[in-house]
Amino acid sequence: MGKTRRNYLFPKTITNTYSGSTVSLFAFIAITIVTIGRSFIHLVSADGGAQSIAGFPLWSYSIEARHLVILTFALWGISQLLVGIIYAVVLFRYRSLIPAMYLTIIIEYSLRLVVGMLKPALSTHIVPGGVVNYVMIPLGFVLLLYSLRPRLIPVSKKKR
Repeated sequence: MGKTRRNYLFPKTITNTYSGSTVSLFAFIAITIVTIGRSFIHLVSADGGAQSIAGFPLWSYSIEARHLVILTFALWGISQLLVGIIYAVVLFRYRSLIPAMYLTIIIEYSLRLVVGMLKPALSTHIVPGGVVNYVMIPLGFVLLLYSLRPRLIPVSKKKR
């Protein structure tokens, strides 16, 4: 058990063995499901979630601007779907990368927060995604730390 925390975060060999806390593993499963679900909302919702979720007053925009905002939300849905697929691949094939995925989550949500402050959008209500940024950053740190905590019995996905 001479592995350092850095070796857990960036393993020299990528395997399907996860050595961190089960709490972080199950949280990562939930984050993966939510990420993929959220992407489909942006892809299939008529307004891309821009008005129905984010509260952007699309009715007050020109038809061109409205379509551009909806397109942007749908494109964002594609990005979220790709991230969700990467998370799923890590879950099913490369579990030793879960700590690195938590670092990615912390960076992503931190940058979302910064961009939201630098380029605020006017909305008719508090945007759920904006609130999630404040939750995911500290939660990501806690889950990262738990994912770096070695377990006595590593969890690996059994091959069939």
